[in-house]
Formats: sequence, C-alpha cells, structure tokens
Amino acid sequence: MSLFELQALAAGLVVGSFANVCIHRLPRGESVVTPRSRCPQCASPIGVADNVPVLSYLALRGRCRRCGVRISPRYPAVEAANGLLYLALAASLGPAPRAFVLMAFTTAVLVLGLIDLEHQLLHDVITLPGIAVGFAASFLPGSPVSPPGSFLAAACGFAALTAINVVYRAARGTDGFGGGDPKMVAMIGAFLGWQGALLAVFVASLTGTLVGLGLVAFQGRSARHKLPLGTFLALGALVVIFAGDPLLSWYKGFFRG
Repeated sequence: MSLFELQALAAGLVVGSFANVCIHRLPRGESVVTPRSRCPQCASPIGVADNVPVLSYLALRGRCRRCGVRISPRYPAVEAANGLLYLALAASLGPAPRAFVLMAFTTAVLVLGLIDLEHQLLHDVITLPGIAVGFAASFLPGSPVSPPGSFLAAACGFAALTAINVVYRAARGTDGFGGGDPKMVAMIGAFLGWQGALLAVFVASLTGTLVGLGLVAFQGRSARHKLPLGTFLALGALVVIFAGDPLLSWYKGFFRG
C-alpha cells in the first residue's frame, strides 16, 4: 500500500467521523460545528481518546465511557465505509484532482443516503452546494465531464425527475418522491455527467424495485409503501463511480453487435 493510499484511508476515517455528525445533527436542525461531540444519552463531551475512528468504538466495546449506554454500530460502520471508499479511489486514480473530487462526492452521497434512509429527507445544504462543486470540478484538468456536459446533466436530471413527479401527482393525487430527489439527481449529474446520472437512476430504480417487492412479499407491506429514493440514488452513484465504465461499455456492446 502506497503512502498516498494510507493517507487517503486515514483521511477517509476522519471525514467519516464528521459524516456521522452530519447524519445525526442535520435532520435535527443542529449545527455540525458546535457543540463538540457528546453522548446523546448523558450529554457528556466525548474526549479525544474516545473519538478515534473505529478504534475507540472497539476499545469501549460500543458503549459510552460515562453512562455505559450502547453506541450505535452505525458510527464505526460509516467511518470504515468512508475510509475504504477513499482508499479505493486513491488506489484506482492516484493523487489526481479527480480522486479528491470523488472523495468529497462519495462522502456527500453517503450522508444523503443514510439521512434519507432514516428520516426521508434530503437536505439542500448538501445537494445545492454539491451541484455547484460538481460543476466547478468539471473545469479541472483531466475531468471526464466537460463544463457544458456537467451543467446540462444537472439541469436535465432535475427537470426529468420533476416532470415525472408532476405526472405521477396528476395520475395518483400524491407525490411519487420528495422534492430533494431531483436536486440529488442534479448533483449526481454535475459530478458524473448525463451517462453517469442515467446509470445511477437506473441502478436506484432497479434496487428500489427489488427491495419494494421483497417488502411486499416477506413483510406484507403495501405496494404504495414509500421507499427512500435518495438511499438508492446514493447506491447508484457509488456503483457508477467504481463500476460505471465497464457497465456502460458492456451496455454499448449490444449496439455495436
């Protein structure tokens, strides 16, 4: 493992710890800067030694040092996942500007996906700046997405999902998904271009359908039960980042044949 990969892993673990703060606090309307991290049960501040990503959770056996309340395993899972995603990007792209851009993007979609899973919310404080950052990143050297392509992918992605929701509302009398989903698709388009956004939406639709059918079959849920589209869009975006090129090449091969 190279030095850059080790640095990426360490940075990913630390940023993953901050991602946990965002996941916990944003839905509650709290600042992600202050106050410092504290136990949600006894409100005791978490010391530096108890705030080391993953290792502190293992050392404390998943419990608060002060009150002994169990800490959700989501915290080390998010830290580890973010660290491994950064490591994978560093290994595949090296110390290129695109690697740093995608590191920020993966953390953003990870936070959005987990918040939507628990609260059915996609916060503008992430998606709207994310669209701007994705568009700005298209100007960097070596970007696979051109500035016009980034802008058009974001605009068309937002317009397409908004139009689908309008038609669904007219037919069913209710929204098919939340207002944050078109903005998340726009963010994905800004970073990954129109092909990446389209593939991410396809993966999200496919996995969402399979999960929905599973819930109907095994848990007796209604077919009208709403699923967190943002969670599946986050999964789709990660699939595009790490497997998008071979998947698109495989798909285009049908037309060449």
